[in-house]
Amino acid sequence: MNASRTARERVRAELIGEIKDVARRRLAAEGTAGLSLRAVARELGMVSSAIYRYFPSRDDLLTALIIEAFNAVGEAVEAADAACPRDRHLDRWMAVCRAVRTWALAHPHEYALIHGSPVPGYVAPQDTVVAAARDGIVMTAIIRDAQEAGVLTPRLTGLPPAPPSFALDAARLGEALGAPFSEDLLLAALMAWTQIYGFISFELFGMYNNVLDTPADAFDHTALVQAHLLGLVPG
Repeated sequence: MNASRTARERVRAELIGEIKDVARRRLAAEGTAGLSLRAVARELGMVSSAIYRYFPSRDDLLTALIIEAFNAVGEAVEAADAACPRDRHLDRWMAVCRAVRTWALAHPHEYALIHGSPVPGYVAPQDTVVAAARDGIVMTAIIRDAQEAGVLTPRLTGLPPAPPSFALDAARLGEALGAPFSEDLLLAALMAWTQIYGFISFELFGMYNNVLDTPADAFDHTALVQAHLLGLVPG
């Protein structure tokens, strides 16, 4: 009985993998408009009713793809961070930022799914939250480790302070991330995260065409400037 159940589970897992592979290909070729369970079933040679045993709706399939994409970039970020010495905070930051860009360039359609235009009619469930937070948690940990080591020296002097309206957001973010940061540092970290992903999005979606000949160098400089604003010094 156990062996039979294991075999069935293996077959089910393989078929789910095939369904997601076909769905990713359709997303790459036609975007979300071309993704439907019937179309995926047809490409797999399944009767349309059979696929609903694996994904009850298109949104369930989209959620599975979104979680996989978030986990994939999260794993890339975590691996890049783990490969650096813990006390080399700037090296960790740069490695993590480069890992996001490298993954995005290798998986542009998956990146577009999680950081591109919202899918009409789709509302991401709570199931996506944990996976979506993995990269941000690593970036936050680097800043927190530098602060706890007493080597974080933010370059925020002379900059406009965080607006009073940010106080509630800062309290919520700090608690969620376990980050005992000042409001100004939290806002600077949020801006750095936005700059990193904003650059990657501009590059992937063609906004830097005929603007940057060597986007990798410009990206490194962007990540380095944000690191210095945050106070991640060499060493």
